[in-house]
Amino acid sequence: MATMVLMPQMGVSEESALLAEWLVKEGDAVKSGQALFSLETGKSSFECLADVDGTLLKIFVPAGEEVSVGAPVGVIGKPGEAFETPAGAPAAAPAPAAEEPAAAAAAPAPAAAAPAAAAPAAAAPVSADGHIDASPRAKALARDLGLDIAQAAPTGPEGRIIERDVKALAAAGPAAPAPAAAAPAAAAPAAAAPAAAYEDQPISRIRKVIAANMHDSLANMAQLTLNRTFDATNILELRKRMKASEGFGLEKVTINDFIMYAVARTLPEFPDINANFIGDKMRRFTHAQLGVAVDTPRGLMVPVLRDADTLSLREISRQVKAKAAGCKDGSLPAAELAGGSFTVTSLGSLGIESFTPIINPPQTAILGVCGVVQRAREVDGDEVEFYPAMGLSLTFDHRVVDGAPAARFLKALAERLENFEFLMAM
Repeated sequence: MATMVLMPQMGVSEESALLAEWLVKEGDAVKSGQALFSLETGKSSFECLADVDGTLLKIFVPAGEEVSVGAPVGVIGKPGEAFETPAGAPAAAPAPAAEEPAAAAAAPAPAAAAPAAAAPAAAAPVSADGHIDASPRAKALARDLGLDIAQAAPTGPEGRIIERDVKALAAAGPAAPAPAAAAPAAAAPAAAAPAAAYEDQPISRIRKVIAANMHDSLANMAQLTLNRTFDATNILELRKRMKASEGFGLEKVTINDFIMYAVARTLPEFPDINANFIGDKMRRFTHAQLGVAVDTPRGLMVPVLRDADTLSLREISRQVKAKAAGCKDGSLPAAELAGGSFTVTSLGSLGIESFTPIINPPQTAILGVCGVVQRAREVDGDEVEFYPAMGLSLTFDHRVVDGAPAARFLKALAERLENFEFLMAM
């Protein structure tokens, strides 16, 4: 019996997802556990795996479409096995046109298709400078087939021309290129110049969500940033000793792991900073639900270390690395990105000395970790020495956190980092 492939729910709040790319084709044999397609939610990208062995008999939903959770997107079964197309399956109608270009092109009356082909031309998404909003794959296919992509009827997200639209144009027969011949000869170079000068890329769902969240964060909060440094001599020396150690499992501990450990053990003492501001109430967390910002090819993601104040330095280091890897390869469940009480983000490895991190709503604060610079200080009256100073940038929501407690948090954190051995003994 054929098995329907359904759009999975990757998070409790997700009602739909973008089917980003099919990783197999109709007619391909697939194995249970094999990646079938990639999808994007508002927080991450994932791969959907096959539950059974068989052949991908039909794709109901092409890449680039938003699909409701639980909706069928394809079907797996034995070759030639009958199956019933689900009622209301998205994008089922355009499929035959995409699959039968040769048969359509062989039709004896292409002239009859000319009026129909002219209609999409008027509705094609052409900007004022002549640029056409189409996916890279659609452009490449149109170029290979020698078609005028402006004649394709767009069916992609936000009126974008996608690959199946070009296939449908090819199926309409030779009438499609006619507008190019009718266009004035002088107009061709003018239209080509902008397309050669740049190429528009669609904004991913994740980037759209990041953009909206960051804009809302700045628009709806009274954000203020405090900057200070601490003497990093002790943690740099301790890091050096751990890196050279054997048998303790601390060889891969990083400076950022030290920061995370100190932050986790300081947060519970500052309940308004270890909190979420939700409408007319504050949600103060008993333990540190510590988010760590991870830079991925798809954008910034923030997995959460649960009850981080109860974790050892070695366990924090292990979890940070494992969750960062999951963010980058798309395997981390969406639930791991929710429920944070505070976030740490680091740009120190890029040489940044101070910056203004933006709060991740509904959290009330975020810590930016900066790089190490050599600074001078006076010792023994007349002597001057240089020491490694590491910067910390704390942004807080001044609606619910005053400047003094924010400064006290930063002071306590800096002192604990300067005396890290004592912190580990607490």
